[in-house]
Amino acid sequence: MRKNVLLAIAVSFVAVGLAAWFLQGLYWVFLLLVPIASIALYDVSQKSHSLWRNFPVIGRSRWLMERFRPFIRQYFLESDTDGTPINRMFRSVVYQRSKGQLDTVPYGTRVDTYRVGYEWIAHSIRAIDTQDLAVDLRVTVGSSQCQRPYSMSLLNVSAMSFGALSGNAILALNQGAEAGRFAHNTGEGGISDYHREGGGDLIWQIGTAYFGCRDSRGHFDAKAFQSLSVLPAVKMIEIKISQGAKPGHGGILPADKNTPEIAKIRLLDPHIRVDSPAAHSEFQTPVELLEFVAKLRRLSGGKPVGIKLCIGRRSEFVALCKAMIETKTVVDFITVDGGEGGTGAAPLEYANSVGMPLREGIAFVYDCLVGFDLKSEIKIIASGKIISGFHLVKNIALGADLCYSARAMMLALGCVQALQCNLNTCPTGIATQDQSLAEGLVVPTKAQRVQRYHYETLKSVAELLASAGLSHADELNRTHIFRRTSQKTVTQFDSVFPYSKPGCLLAEPYPESFAREMKEAHAESFTPRACYANFEEGLQEIV
Repeated sequence: MRKNVLLAIAVSFVAVGLAAWFLQGLYWVFLLLVPIASIALYDVSQKSHSLWRNFPVIGRSRWLMERFRPFIRQYFLESDTDGTPINRMFRSVVYQRSKGQLDTVPYGTRVDTYRVGYEWIAHSIRAIDTQDLAVDLRVTVGSSQCQRPYSMSLLNVSAMSFGALSGNAILALNQGAEAGRFAHNTGEGGISDYHREGGGDLIWQIGTAYFGCRDSRGHFDAKAFQSLSVLPAVKMIEIKISQGAKPGHGGILPADKNTPEIAKIRLLDPHIRVDSPAAHSEFQTPVELLEFVAKLRRLSGGKPVGIKLCIGRRSEFVALCKAMIETKTVVDFITVDGGEGGTGAAPLEYANSVGMPLREGIAFVYDCLVGFDLKSEIKIIASGKIISGFHLVKNIALGADLCYSARAMMLALGCVQALQCNLNTCPTGIATQDQSLAEGLVVPTKAQRVQRYHYETLKSVAELLASAGLSHADELNRTHIFRRTSQKTVTQFDSVFPYSKPGCLLAEPYPESFAREMKEAHAESFTPRACYANFEEGLQEIV
């Protein structure tokens, strides 16, 4: 095959050369053939790609198709309800709302209302006008152990670090948050100048690598933490235990994104790939975690301190609740990240197959807190693919008090879902540290779009609440949301996710749905107790 290719190239050169000699108008053909022939010669001689060796030049078309596949699919093949991870319908509504354009749809829904999994909210005959809503769509976060509670918007910017995002993107998000009176989570990458410059309220996330508050060995540094946590812009502290897109796996900062500027903020060496540890070094048990929470609350001057996690083994969260009862130390909020959450870089297996999805996670955490009589002290924040007003309403009905959004905020910045977040080649200058690309993001314009998207989305939440006859989001419950579970069956969320009775986990008999977890969990360790005396007993019960 390769001999035939070489012969064909040689013959072509001779033929075109002779034609160019006799017919001067064909010189341009000869000039065009030279680079093509050079590529063909390289292809048949290289040993890395068998497709190129067997089909020189032509075989490269497959690489081109793979390289531009997201663009081809997105702009030529997708329908409104296609596209992952965010379909065109939801991308469009974010673009429209962020730009102040018409966001209504003509001709009715494009969603199949009879497909299994379709969900909707029950409206009321006694619907009310949105101007009659009793209070602003805000929630106060802070337990009885918190000295400086914080009033948060119902929708806020989820954790995205400077490093994963460009400085211009961070600054635009922060300016948008300041203009719209909502909070901006820093992500685990620490507090940068871009977070401070915009004037927006910050939720400082502390990850397993303790970026911005670490010593030379990578351990927590109390003095470094205190110096930043007392800043007026820092309103809450969030301890990141796990992330929905890669729970049980530390964050990843590629070497080409670890610039000297980022390294200085994170207290690292530049230009090296940084993999955050999978777990914290400051605590190993539920009790030690709560001691760390109390320590951060004290060092920050009494600000709300919470945790962020994706639910994995349920008994571990039950163990944390048992520890809160025994130590009488509570967290101020719990951010529940769903397995469908976004990330700039994650191994495929983790993104697809690790971690509890958001709906199940929110329902479980809420029911667990209610069962231990802890819910009145602790607010729940939902995080994971929240785009529209109905997404907020649905998660609040399940038990969340507030919501985060990351990818919707990126779309408001101008993200085109090019799926190059992990390559440092983001064409819109959002998820990159390439300054030539980041400079294309005009901060004032994008900040205004972020603020407008937030405003319009909360407006849609208010309209949905009013249509359901409700005056505030805290009146939502699981009876308001319906799901089609088969072609002939429709259930309310309270049937899919039954409520726990208040205090039902404080004494036996425990609900059957929590029996195993209550037996496994103990406050002294996240490692579950053995549920069975021996393997044979467990196997017999399973059978």
